[in-house]
Amino acid sequence: MKEIVQRVSIIYFLIVILSLMVVGRIIQLQYFTTLKVSSDDISFRIEEIEATRGSILAHDGRSLSASVPYYQVRMDCLVPGDTTFNNNVDALAAALSGFFMDKTPLAYRTDIVLARKQNKRYKAIGNRLVDYSELMTIKKFPLFNLGANRGGIIAEQKNKRNNPYGRLAYRTIGFINSQGTGVGIEGSYDFYLKGIPGKQTVQRMLGGEWKPIDNEALVLPKDGYDVQTTLDIDIQEAAENALKSQLALSDVFEGATAIVMEVKTGAILAIANMKKNADGEFDESFNYAIGQATEPGSTFKLATLVALIEDGYVTLDTPVDAGDGKWTYSTKTFTDVTHGGYGLINVLKAFEKSSNVAFAKLAVEYYSNNEKKYVDRLNNMKLNEKFNLDIMGEGRAVIHSPGDAMWSKLTLPMMAMGYASLLTPLHTLTFYNAIANGGKMMKPYFVQNLQRSGVIEKEFQPQELSGSICSKSTIEAVHKALRGVVVEGTAKAFNDERYSISGKTGTAQIAFDGRYIDAQGYRKHQASFAGFFPSDNPQYSAIVVLYTNKTRANFYGGAWAAPVFKQVSDKIYASSPDWKEPVKGKGTEPKIKPSILSGRSNTTNKLLALLPVGEKIIPPDTEWLQFSKDSNIVTVKECQIVTDSLPSVMNMGLRDAIYLLENQGYRVQFTGRGRVVSQIPAPGSVAEKKSIIQIQLSEEYEIKQVIK
Repeated sequence: MKEIVQRVSIIYFLIVILSLMVVGRIIQLQYFTTLKVSSDDISFRIEEIEATRGSILAHDGRSLSASVPYYQVRMDCLVPGDTTFNNNVDALAAALSGFFMDKTPLAYRTDIVLARKQNKRYKAIGNRLVDYSELMTIKKFPLFNLGANRGGIIAEQKNKRNNPYGRLAYRTIGFINSQGTGVGIEGSYDFYLKGIPGKQTVQRMLGGEWKPIDNEALVLPKDGYDVQTTLDIDIQEAAENALKSQLALSDVFEGATAIVMEVKTGAILAIANMKKNADGEFDESFNYAIGQATEPGSTFKLATLVALIEDGYVTLDTPVDAGDGKWTYSTKTFTDVTHGGYGLINVLKAFEKSSNVAFAKLAVEYYSNNEKKYVDRLNNMKLNEKFNLDIMGEGRAVIHSPGDAMWSKLTLPMMAMGYASLLTPLHTLTFYNAIANGGKMMKPYFVQNLQRSGVIEKEFQPQELSGSICSKSTIEAVHKALRGVVVEGTAKAFNDERYSISGKTGTAQIAFDGRYIDAQGYRKHQASFAGFFPSDNPQYSAIVVLYTNKTRANFYGGAWAAPVFKQVSDKIYASSPDWKEPVKGKGTEPKIKPSILSGRSNTTNKLLALLPVGEKIIPPDTEWLQFSKDSNIVTVKECQIVTDSLPSVMNMGLRDAIYLLENQGYRVQFTGRGRVVSQIPAPGSVAEKKSIIQIQLSEEYEIKQVIK
């Protein structure tokens, strides 16, 4: 008995000792030990989920830049069973090798087998991202065709920026580079476009890769705003094509710009910039329009004419002696282009013929005793205004004043004829636009509104910079002078009987290396034309400027810039109903049900609630919806998107049509605007990937062709 008690006591003692050791260790770890945990030991973390970047839209809603989904293909190598894996890995490796063409089938098989042995559950597959149509192809590969739960395929969506119109207005639309620095609208409105990212819990897998642990985000991302611009795609295209055609006529040009503005609002309808690349081709790589401040040349004579008339010194009938085309003042001889000069003429003729001698003489005669009065008049016309544009890169306009370090006795006559001051093309155009607008100067702007799912959340209104830069009588006089340039003056060759143009040619030498002419007689020129149309009721103003490299030849605004202006104005005239009397119908508007575009349900459902439909429309729970209308009855059903043949985009808007077709690997060309009324090849046809699909859009209310 005593022996039993001794054994129990020993056991009890050992238990007590062990318990005290456990309690002591707990206390030590809790209060006296600092644990060092490296980042490699962390099994979970929170990662951001990229929000879908908003689109940049033209003034009519067509997409200029949009985010298109691409996919990173990954594989959970532990999901397939042993038998399934062994039976399919060779075929999968061969399919991947043939698709990505970056490794041999043996190399793919070795990588996948090794990843399985290393228990990798998030292995990257392939050497690039794939689009939607390519992903559908990959999902049909052996093993992957068993799905995520049996075959282990994982598709991680990433968005890439796509410009449906290629390089059209590319420098104005802009981009965000790999360092996160942006230019153009992409850069200036990045805060609104990028949206708010979400948050997702991810787990570190063997091999150091991170994988989402579930399909639910802790915080869902909020997609970015769509930015609707003032740009008109048709006018933009006309401006770029006209510039390219003109630049192709001579190898001496190094760049050019063309801007079209809406007179009443200051909205920029087109802004084309062409800079010669190293390969000799022209591309939208530098924004001359807002960033290149140069001496404007003879287009500045309009400002001098306004000052002279407004200060009461001259009228259009005031005589001025242009002499034999040469006039020496101080240390400089001013010359005119015409051999022998213009002799005694009036101010109107001097402006029409762009006489340097006449305008230099007028400035000296009336302002040499009070140079500041002339400069103050220019400043009152806001020629050096800082616009604070809604895109970055605005160049600084410079109007020198008496007392400045740059001011000399020659500054006044030089400034009067377009030198000794610096203006960007946009500054010059804004001034001409104010003249066209009865003296009211409008701030140029590029963005109309910010919107989500077609609902405008913030709108930008036109802004007035000056209610009147001069009197109405002066405006009337200079309107006559500007019209005279096209009827009788340096732009006479471009007068058009169909519609009237008013404007002014300009030619200037560009200083380089501190001088206008080098030792070999080479010079740089800029040729320009600024004006508005139609003259009697101005709707559009525009400027064209072409810049040359060093040359011994002469380049004049009337010969080189005015033809571009005329091509653009012809395009606007031919396509704009604003200049024609509208056809007036009779009767009352029929009460019919709305005709609704087919497309993605996430956008359509939001807009559907806003439409005055008579019956209750309950869309099916599907990604794509198909609408049709028969006898004024609107019907909706699921739109089946095929992947083994050409899908139908009939009755869709342009954005949805491009999204669907390009995600399946096709290229899109289109004509018209509105909804898709035809597509070639026809829906259901077999078309090779990357082939061109032609779609035609129409704004007609009724659609004859709908998805069957």
